[in-house]
Amino acid sequence: MKRILIPILLMAAVGLAQRGQQASPAAQTSVTVNGKTITIKYHAPSLRGRTAFGPNGIISHDPTYPVWRAGANEATALHTDADLMIGNLHVPAGNYTLFVDTAASPWQLIVSKATGEWGLAYDKSQDLGRVPMTVTKPPATVETYKMTLTGEGGNRARLDLAWENVNASVPITVM
Repeated sequence: MKRILIPILLMAAVGLAQRGQQASPAAQTSVTVNGKTITIKYHAPSLRGRTAFGPNGIISHDPTYPVWRAGANEATALHTDADLMIGNLHVPAGNYTLFVDTAASPWQLIVSKATGEWGLAYDKSQDLGRVPMTVTKPPATVETYKMTLTGEGGNRARLDLAWENVNASVPITVM
């Protein structure tokens, strides 16, 4: 009986583990500037033979098109211990959700006051504000989406979003 039961249990465990793996795993980036921490939690999709951005760089896979959830699965969450200036937008310390308007020229980072929601629940009336982003082409195709917060000295940092043939960035100042 044990000879039969152990292989069955092992196969079931492997099957459950594989089912639990997400195609777009959870990821996080954070930076500490002047003793204050900024953290972004998101899910990182991969191209896996697909294209992410359609004509003119517009993502059209999300039902919130042309607004993109800046990742996959749950909404992309921003937490800041300090007041920030993201571009020219004042963002008080606290929790927010990030989206990107890919139809805007240039792209716009959207900081939403709504939190704790699924990434496809964008509501424009909850916008704290929008910030133009600098969009460039990376030197090589970026297979897996990556958000990076980087300290730039003093009270400055930068947020970069890179995927496929796009790198979009915005400056951050810690107040």
